[in-house]
Amino acid sequence: MAQHYNTPSAIQIVDFNLFYAKAFYDLNHEWISKYFVMEDADNRSLSDPQGYIISKGGHILIALFNGEPVGTCALINDGDGVYELAKMAVAPKMQGMKIGKMLGEAAIDRAKRVGGHKLYLVSNRRLETALNLYKRLGFVEVPMPPSIYERADIKMELAL
Repeated sequence: MAQHYNTPSAIQIVDFNLFYAKAFYDLNHEWISKYFVMEDADNRSLSDPQGYIISKGGHILIALFNGEPVGTCALINDGDGVYELAKMAVAPKMQGMKIGKMLGEAAIDRAKRVGGHKLYLVSNRRLETALNLYKRLGFVEVPMPPSIYERADIKMELAL
């Protein structure tokens, strides 16, 4: 049964299903292509979210505005109660409406409810708006290990 989060206005946060696969791909492809280039790891996870994320114990949340997918984020299961917050995207026309904050809060809540004890993310320092959101959600910068993404130059963690 899909989990629905109570959010203000016409925004709903719902669980991923295959109906949203194209939106998951498109929303992420849009921002990655705007600031960087699509990498192999992007193509693998975005082209097969069911196999790459869901079937491995991960979760994908979709933000709907009047039923239209306008945002997304994923929790990738790293095992032992550790999840990566990844693939957060909000449609450009919907930015500034706190959808990223709603998705982040819903992802943190979901990670706690499934027994997670730590969330982490990797990002790029050029994405100041995203980094400010992560800080407001409670993430703190930690040393950056090698990443599967060439663009990643900052790692942040949140103890749950």
